[in-house]
Amino acid sequence: MRIISGKHKGRRISPPKNLPVRPTTDMSKEALFNVLNNHFSFDGLKVLDLFAGTGNISFEFASRGSAPITSVDGDFGCVKFIKQVSSEYDFEIAATKSDVYKFLENCKTSYDIIFADPPYGLDQTAFEKIVLTVFERELLHEDGMMIIEHSKYTKMEHLSNFSFQKSYGGSFFSFFELNSTDDDEELTIDLSGKATEEDEG
Repeated sequence: MRIISGKHKGRRISPPKNLPVRPTTDMSKEALFNVLNNHFSFDGLKVLDLFAGTGNISFEFASRGSAPITSVDGDFGCVKFIKQVSSEYDFEIAATKSDVYKFLENCKTSYDIIFADPPYGLDQTAFEKIVLTVFERELLHEDGMMIIEHSKYTKMEHLSNFSFQKSYGGSFFSFFELNSTDDDEELTIDLSGKATEEDEG
């Protein structure tokens, strides 16, 4: 994987091959950050990266100047790797080994951006629980944004605070904001820029 922008643009990072992860592809990551770039100035953003895996998303935020960043994953190998890279690149990332749901239940901090990339195989309820817990516990800043990466088989549009959804290849990104209303137009936009009407029900 590579860092696509910021201070360490172009740097390639090679995680151990035995990590139990499905990293966000470079193409999807680039498209995602192009969207975020229209909403945020990255410098100084407080970020929470859930199911952080290799740290791919955390490193991208850190390269662009976001800090502090908290990366949460349940696998010791993933957390160890994130700590190693953070030390090498002097990233302000705190990597924490924890069950994501327990972390959220006990979290007393709020963030500008919360990104979650759960295993695609989790059931619908597990995905919904992440969003519900974040907003019930008020973990997102007033002008912040939460992003869930998921497959086309997971539906997020019906949840409160859903704002919009974008797709790239087999990956879908659902965006949530505190100020979203039920009157927002719900459509899926391909990250190539083409809006498509989809009834995935």
